[in-house]
Amino acid sequence: DCVAMNVNDMICLGAMPLFFLDYIGIGRVTKQVTEGLLEGLVVGCVEAGCALIGGETSEMPDVYGNDDYDLVGFAVGALEEGKEITGATTQVGDVVIGLPSSGVHSNGFTLARKALFEHKGWSVKKKHKALGGKSIGEALLEPTRIYVKPVLELLRASGMKKVVRGMAHITGGGLVENLPRALPKGCAAKLHSKAWNRPAIFDVIQSAGDVNTTEMYRVFNMGIGFTLVVAKAHADFALKTLHKAGEKGACIIGEIVAGNQEVTID
Repeated sequence: DCVAMNVNDMICLGAMPLFFLDYIGIGRVTKQVTEGLLEGLVVGCVEAGCALIGGETSEMPDVYGNDDYDLVGFAVGALEEGKEITGATTQVGDVVIGLPSSGVHSNGFTLARKALFEHKGWSVKKKHKALGGKSIGEALLEPTRIYVKPVLELLRASGMKKVVRGMAHITGGGLVENLPRALPKGCAAKLHSKAWNRPAIFDVIQSAGDVNTTEMYRVFNMGIGFTLVVAKAHADFALKTLHKAGEKGACIIGEIVAGNQEVTID
């Protein structure tokens, strides 16, 4: 998740991640915890195509409990000057392509905890039939997807064509608050919720906490982890390229309409 949050944000501008560094603050260093963290970072960096070049581990028993730790990381990437993808060229009539999420990713845990554990009183080990045999804890901790390789492959395959107008990593605030980053003044996004499938964990959270749908879309990614605004004429090319790059679930989830940078979902 730590790697994903960095590199998925980075590629929104069209940048290529180069390397990653981490910092671990911990109450008591144990092989089990530190090796587990580092193994996860390595897997994330390999998936993102960047190098884990170093980091620091600081043991601070006066600050953290024995089983507590903080994991911090940052990534550095490269982008040719003048080739930033900012969303400034987004136009009415463009389409919005969504890439599926694996679950809640790294956001919305405050509401999830309140709904599942405080309101319902469930345990993280509770199995729910809607989750296909997984426990609630396993579903919540499904790793954040890393979109670097398919997105960069689309940008590479596009060459000089202005295929991608803007991109947004769907994190805290969901589609409603993140997609506007790819919208200039005069443009809004109209999305169609039936265009994609959402992981069952969202239905479980919504039902457990009696959360209204509007709030769900303002907190969670609701099944879409990354969006690309694409010129309508190049939509088929973009989808075929993404599918070939492994993003089999990539689909058109909406379109750009006239408006004031708002996102509506029907």
